[in-house]
Amino acid sequence: MSELFHECGVAAIYHLPGQPASPLCTPQGPEEVSRLMPRMLLDLQNRGQLSAGFTTYNPHRNQLIDTYRKLGPVTQVFRLNHRGKAENLMREYAGRAAIGHVRYATCGGEDCSFAQPFERHHLQKLKWFSFAFNGQLANYAQLRDKLLAEDDHHLARATDTEILMHEISRELSGDRRIPLIDMMRNLATRLDGAYTLALLNAQGEMLVARDPLGNKPMCYAIEGPLFAAASESVALVNLGFKSDSIKPLEAGHAITITDEGIKIEQYCESSERAHCFFEWIYFSNVASTLDDRSVYLARKALGEELARLEDLPMDDDTIVVPVPDTSKAAADSMAYQLGIPSIEGLIRNRYSGRTFIEGGRDRVAKAAIKYTPLPEVLAGKRVILVEDSIVRSTTMRVLLSKIRDVGQAREIHVRVACPPIIAPCFYGIDMSTISELFAPSFRKPNQSSDEMFAAMAAEIGADSVRYLPVESIARAVAKPADHLCRACITGEYPTPCGQQLYEIALENIENHGDDSVRTYEVAKSH
Repeated sequence: MSELFHECGVAAIYHLPGQPASPLCTPQGPEEVSRLMPRMLLDLQNRGQLSAGFTTYNPHRNQLIDTYRKLGPVTQVFRLNHRGKAENLMREYAGRAAIGHVRYATCGGEDCSFAQPFERHHLQKLKWFSFAFNGQLANYAQLRDKLLAEDDHHLARATDTEILMHEISRELSGDRRIPLIDMMRNLATRLDGAYTLALLNAQGEMLVARDPLGNKPMCYAIEGPLFAAASESVALVNLGFKSDSIKPLEAGHAITITDEGIKIEQYCESSERAHCFFEWIYFSNVASTLDDRSVYLARKALGEELARLEDLPMDDDTIVVPVPDTSKAAADSMAYQLGIPSIEGLIRNRYSGRTFIEGGRDRVAKAAIKYTPLPEVLAGKRVILVEDSIVRSTTMRVLLSKIRDVGQAREIHVRVACPPIIAPCFYGIDMSTISELFAPSFRKPNQSSDEMFAAMAAEIGADSVRYLPVESIARAVAKPADHLCRACITGEYPTPCGQQLYEIALENIENHGDDSVRTYEVAKSH
């Protein structure tokens, strides 16, 4: 699934004032706990390489909160390969609290003005804030049109992050001094979509919130005076937090840090859950645990699901080959169940970048240099090629051609540890149109799955293709099916605006044969 774009990663850290330094703190002490933020963002780098940044709070400097953000991966942005420049940066932005962000553009452009966190200056400290946001607002168009219709408003960027910034500002406007948890309660009533966010203001107050459906992941840990939160648990584990202190932030809940200390409160009641299943299948670091389910164990279970469905004859010339790197757990598990070897017949070029996450437009060229087949492993073999998903099929087509031509494989049977992606995502994954997806055009009335898979195999140059059925996902993730967002594999969306956008996309395909413009960017308010 290497051609798939992703969303973002969010992190936060705070050393409570007036308390002894945490053992996990930096040698420079609690007032420079912000130095830990680049390390946290490195562990979230899989979630975005287009830009990175952080905002820090320091009550002893004129810029009470100060934001640094640039295009590029974390190592480049924070100059981590240059000790002197990195040290100067860390010293300049030193603070007792920080929020951070890594980004890929699911909405908005690829220049530095879209990088996060977004900071809004104001004379009043309560209204001077910065925030980092992961997700996507399905009602972006409605919120945008409403803002532009009021007074003489203007939006500088085509991104839901700017919309969110103005909506937060609206809640903080006037003479009232609204607590952050109440701001979040009011804000949630106007948002349709998926989001996690971390906010830091010039009073030194912090808020970390998760959407009412729990679509986007967020976890946190508190040990003594040190608080940290991140999109994935691996960022907290690698800071040194004990595993039993790392907890998922429940859907519709927010953590606030104020003069009164740390509070965890529900800001929005919702009995429904819609965790994004793709987090376990592909996006998240395999070392992470999301909502009490190990990513590794979920992928291992996907391989077991594939093995149960396999009907190819097994012999000494049959091997399982994972598409590096996220398919390895599923491939190894599948091979173990089948009693055949799982071999790395494809070597990934570690320095070519990740084509799904970069901003480049030529995915084919990037895919061609991304993997090197090993003929010593593949020649004359029946290869069961395990991939986590096929979204646009760009990488898969190039890969199959190279495995045949360079690897000299006798047969290639593609096994996908996911059901076919048939519908767009309007919650933060950049597959927002039907026309860009591989699977929908192969769905025909009164056609069996075997017939559809045969047509797909012929199209991409495989000897056979097989996907997992929809029901396999809930078993592998070990969550009830109705607690997962499976919109991209079922066409059933967990929010009203998400479903509405899908209907618009279907209508565009039916009436115009094309929905190539991102649906959520052109949809009009109703």
